[in-house]
Amino acid sequence: MPAYTSAQKDAIDQFVDLTNSQRTIASKFLKQVGWNVERAIDTFFGSDSSNSAVKSSLNTIFDKYRDDPQDNPDGIGIDGAMKFLGDIQVQLDEVACLGVFEMCQCPSMGEFTREGFTDGWKKAQCDNEDRMKEYIKYLRTHIPSDANLFRRVYRFAFPLSRMQGQRNLQYEIAVDQWKLFFTSDHGGLPWNTARTPWLDWWLEFLEARGKKPVNKDLWEQVEVFMRKSHEDEEFGWWSPDGAWPGVLDDFVDYVKERRGKGSEMDVE
Repeated sequence: MPAYTSAQKDAIDQFVDLTNSQRTIASKFLKQVGWNVERAIDTFFGSDSSNSAVKSSLNTIFDKYRDDPQDNPDGIGIDGAMKFLGDIQVQLDEVACLGVFEMCQCPSMGEFTREGFTDGWKKAQCDNEDRMKEYIKYLRTHIPSDANLFRRVYRFAFPLSRMQGQRNLQYEIAVDQWKLFFTSDHGGLPWNTARTPWLDWWLEFLEARGKKPVNKDLWEQVEVFMRKSHEDEEFGWWSPDGAWPGVLDDFVDYVKERRGKGSEMDVE
């Protein structure tokens, strides 16, 4: 058996999970595209002779959940989306649900377009609800552990969660989403550590600043900051002359001050 790097083994595992193919097939397609999982999966599905049958099955599922087949034949609204998500056993208050929205490129929270729905589930090779349920299990496992997948879903949550017509994210909505993404309670990646209650202090810090709306740059950089803080809680990577948003510069000072006062988090 060929010797693969740990990254290549992970890529093979992801390919097998998403396509239900043999590992030899996975390695073949991955080698063709330089071990890029997404491109390998696209190539695999493009070569699949049953492609039209998969699309037909997905259109049938989509039609089942349309709220108004007459006025909106190519859209699933809130009512249909809630029923669909319930049928594939995904909860609204878990990160995996946002993973579905990202995969299907939903235009807003709880809405699906026919194109996004069929293309998204086709890419995941899920042409029936049983396979969709299995894919939800995949998302629950991989979103916290796959940094690229986590970042993709996290960043998509910004436009998805904005109020219509607004450029920024309302403070209360941003807080709810951070609690979703940065704790393990709902399938996210915990930010708090045994030494530093990062998320708790971040929310306290923002509240003290006046609960201001969150722009796109800050939203995206908080996730980058979270990973850096996990790598080194002593801020060896941070510089006041860096390109961080000013809010995060101020938060670094806030954390240092809290530590100076001997603040400790309660560990359960």
